[in-house]
Amino acid sequence: MGEVRKTVIDGETYVLIPEDDYEDLIDTITAERIMARVRAGEETWPAELVYELFETDSRIRTYRTYRKLSVSELAEAAGISQPYLSEIETGKKTGSVDVLKRIAAALKVDLDDIVV
Repeated sequence: MGEVRKTVIDGETYVLIPEDDYEDLIDTITAERIMARVRAGEETWPAELVYELFETDSRIRTYRTYRKLSVSELAEAAGISQPYLSEIETGKKTGSVDVLKRIAAALKVDLDDIVV
């Protein structure tokens, strides 16, 4: 850590630290906030899933596979038919906002995670 200095400007005391130390401090604070969310139970995604989400033609299928659900299981959880879910996954149908919300809820993701 570099030299820490204090200065007074208009009656206020300020601490001066080298920029690299400041960046490290901010990174540490940011990392601690993220780790607190993880400790509180926020789900994290493995890198392989994230990479696949960038490349997939069906985010619903990708999340369904990640959650280890069959098409039938996800369709039942979302309250739709298996053929309808298959058509949504293959892009033959788009699905209404209501249906997509139910699919997202069944996958335990936000709607914007499955709609690009």
